[in-house]
Formats: sequence, C-alpha cells, structure tokens
Amino acid sequence: MTSAAAPGSPASNPDHERGPRPPSDVRPPGGGPAWKGWAAVVAVALGIFGLITSELLPVGLLTPVGADLGVSADLGVSAGTAGLMVTVPGLVAGFCAPLVTVGAGRLDRRLVLCVLIALMAAANLAAALAPTFAVVLAARVLVGVSVGGFWAIAGGLAVRLVPRRHVGRATALVFGGVPTASVLGVPAGTLLGELGGWRTAFAAVGALGLVTLAALLLLLPPLPPTGHVTFARLPDLLRSNRGVRAGVVVTFLVVTGQFAAYTFVRPVLQDVSGIGAQYVSTLLLGYGVAGVAGNFLAGARGAHRTLLTVSACLTVILALIAVLPGAAAGTALLLAWGLAYGGVSVSLQRWMLTSAPASAEAATSLMVATFNLAIAAGALLGGLAVDGISAPAAPLGGAALMLLAAGTVWTTSIRRRSGRTDGQGQTGHQA
Repeated sequence: MTSAAAPGSPASNPDHERGPRPPSDVRPPGGGPAWKGWAAVVAVALGIFGLITSELLPVGLLTPVGADLGVSADLGVSAGTAGLMVTVPGLVAGFCAPLVTVGAGRLDRRLVLCVLIALMAAANLAAALAPTFAVVLAARVLVGVSVGGFWAIAGGLAVRLVPRRHVGRATALVFGGVPTASVLGVPAGTLLGELGGWRTAFAAVGALGLVTLAALLLLLPPLPPTGHVTFARLPDLLRSNRGVRAGVVVTFLVVTGQFAAYTFVRPVLQDVSGIGAQYVSTLLLGYGVAGVAGNFLAGARGAHRTLLTVSACLTVILALIAVLPGAAAGTALLLAWGLAYGGVSVSLQRWMLTSAPASAEAATSLMVATFNLAIAAGALLGGLAVDGISAPAAPLGGAALMLLAAGTVWTTSIRRRSGRTDGQGQTGHQA
C-alpha cells in the first residue's frame, strides 16, 4: 500500500521530474576556475552556430547547386528538388534527436559532441566535392544526424558547466548560435558562394566544423552521463510529466506557426507591405539582429512568463503584418517579430529543464525532435495556405497557432500556480 506524497515533496508535483534538484550553486566539473566553464560554453555555442549555419546554408545556394549538378548544362536540378537540401536535414534532425540521445548510452558527452561535430565537418567537405546531387543529399542526411544529436545533448549542458546562478545566461549564450547563424553564418556562406562558388561555401563550413572540433577537444571537460536514457523512457516521460507534455505541445504550436508565416515572409512583405524586392534582404538582416537581441533578453527570465508574452505578441504581429499595408508598418512589424521570436528557443529549453531536471537529455531530445519536425510542418501548412488562398493566409494561419500556444502556456501556468498553492508554496520550481 502506497502512501500519498506529502505536500511540497517532489512527488506531489505532477509538473516536475522526481529526483534530487541540482544544488543552488555548482562549480565547473573538476573544480576548476569559473572561466573554464564559460570557455566550454563558448565552444558549445560555436558548435550550435556551425551546425545551424550548415543546416540553413543551402537557402542562399539553391540555384547555383541546382544548375551545376543537373544532368546536363541545359537541364539543372529544379528549385523544388534543390530545396530538399534544407528539408532533408530538418526531418532527419527531428528523428535523430531521440535516437542519438538513447544511442549515446553511457558514453562521455564530450566524446559524443566531438564525434557529431566531426561528422558535420566531413559531411560538408563531402558536399563540396560531390560529383552529383545524390551525393549532396546523402551528405545532408549526415548533417541532420549531427544537428539533432548535438542540439539534444548540448541543450542541457549549461547547468554542468557554470555556477547555477549563471545557467540562464549560459543557456542563452549556447542558443545564441541559432539566430547568429541566420544573421551571420548563412549570409556569409551565400557571399562565399557568390565569390568563389557554392563548393567553396560548403568547404568553409566544413573547415569551421574542424575548428569547432579542436575547440571542443581543448575546452570541454569530461562529461560522464548523469543517467541512461532508453526508448521506453521517452514516452514514459511524456505520460508522467505534465510539464514536459505541455512543453512539447507549445513547441509544436509556436514553431509550426512561426515557419508557416516566416517561410513566406518575402511575398507578404512585397504584396501586403509594398516593400520593394531589393530591400527585403536588408530587412531580413534586421530581423535576424533583433532575434539575437531577443534571445539574450529572454535568457535569464522565466520560461512560462516569457513564452506567454512571446506567443501573445506574435499572435498580434502576424495578424497585423498579414493585413496592414505600408512599408513603415511592415518594417516595424518585421523587427518586432524578430525580437519576439528570438526568445523562443532558449525559453523552450529552460521550460524543459525546469519540468524535468533529473531527465534533462530525454526532455531536450523530445523538444528538439518536435522543433525540427514542426519546421517542416509549418513550411508545408504555409505552402498549402499560400497556394490555396493567398500569401497573407500564411501569417494569419501562423497567428492562429500562436494564439493556441498562448492558451496552452496560460493554462499550464494556472495549473503550476495551483500546484504550488496546494503544496503550501513549497512545490514547484521557478522556470
């Protein structure tokens, strides 16, 4: 016969993982100076930057790759087929996030991250030398494995590298590699492709992978696993942990809504806002810079409160940008969009770490898998809306999904507050 959990005990809180909480303050592994922990965080952030740059690099290179690898000089690879260079790694990353987490077993996480970065470097160097488009796609599959596995494992490492009070900032620094890749990595790769050919761009990202590998080997301390994740553990975590379950739903809604709208931002800016095509790339750069700022603004703040604010703001922004004419309005809304969405990745990561502190890797792998699959789902839904209705239908559909996400966050927050009240203020953990 089992007894009921006492109020305020970890077992009485359905939103959090059982097990000991991390101490209020920890030193970097090995008891070394604090700067070593921050140096390791920078190395991991560089890895995220390189991987996201690698994943998105073909966005600016679709035409030259398709033209060069066609069956003949007159018959290149179509734009739609070339787009598989972006779709394939996203889908593979979604499936490989949990697979790599489980497969890593009891391996040192430092070794796993180094192998994944080496795989990314090799894949890009292979793409740079590829004689056919099929070889490029095979290399892109390996990129997807690297992205999904690295992100799932690296997302929860900050708590093991820096003092507990700095985990928010360290996590924001790690995830700063995501928007920074869009702002700096992809444009730089596109410029290299224009100056030296698309093969040069892929080779440069491969070289960046090798530099990152050296940084990880030099700066990352040994990171033995804190637990063993099994395939059975993943659905069990979803069933037993309400916080993780809600986090997966919020991830899917927010990211699907984002990419349903953002994938078709160019036609919306031109058709609704009346912005000339020659200005769109500059505005998207501004969007990316705003996203970097949003990432660091959200880093040290509560995940639930931040995601509620972000999803509510994005609901309004996406609805307005779909219907409000004028270049000034379109520009202001796009920059606000970037600032708001910039806080999503780091806040979702903090949500998962707070909901399951004793199963960080398992929770993160579920979030990363959902995140990447939602990218593909968003692009698909946005395309159906644009083809079936009009370009503004894409951001309007995205706004509807953001509204659902805001409602989910709100409901979850109410339940968390209720749980803390029932536990006389002792249950729960500030996200």
